[in-house]
Amino acid sequence: MPPAPGRKVKPWSVDEARAFPAAARTERLYPAFVLLLAYGLRRGEVLGLSWDDIDLDEEVIRVEWQMQRIDGQLTRTPVKTAADRRHLPLLPIAREAVIELAERQMVARRQAGDEREETGLVFTTRHGRPIEPRNLGRTFERICDQAGLRRIRLHDLRHTTASLLKKMGVPPSDAKEILGHARISVTLEIYTRGDGESHRDGLGRVADELFGDRGD
Repeated sequence: MPPAPGRKVKPWSVDEARAFPAAARTERLYPAFVLLLAYGLRRGEVLGLSWDDIDLDEEVIRVEWQMQRIDGQLTRTPVKTAADRRHLPLLPIAREAVIELAERQMVARRQAGDEREETGLVFTTRHGRPIEPRNLGRTFERICDQAGLRRIRLHDLRHTTASLLKKMGVPPSDAKEILGHARISVTLEIYTRGDGESHRDGLGRVADELFGDRGD
């Protein structure tokens, strides 16, 4: 069941986050979920990517556009702020996923012929049109339900990525640029927010120090 309206959903744990890619691997939109989870991209940023934004030679993803609904039409527009505009390294897992997607699009293009629109977008419907953002969210929810994963909002993948960056020791200043936060305070809010796992780890260290066998 989806979370109740207004209820704050905690990000996935490391184990939950690891389980999702395996569950989504056979999905047509698997590369989109790779970018959402590995980079913490926003949904509109992923759907607004064009093939010109992915440089396989330089191994860079340029996040400069987003897909938005304006006056009822899906429209590709520049990202809102300078912080949103960022160049990120093309990780091997992302490179593999987008190359596989490009190959599938070539097959689809040959099969569809003149019926397929050529928008230059990385993620499209089978007929080449922009993907409705809500449909990406519905696909995400279906994968979660089929895999028995705790359902969170699609946007919470971004918070999951931020939490993982924190756990891996990535400095807040780097996380700010990766996630495209306009203010470091937004990043620090995530970095300073505790959770049950970190509380248990912290208290465990205290208990070990006070009561553990230290060889005395």
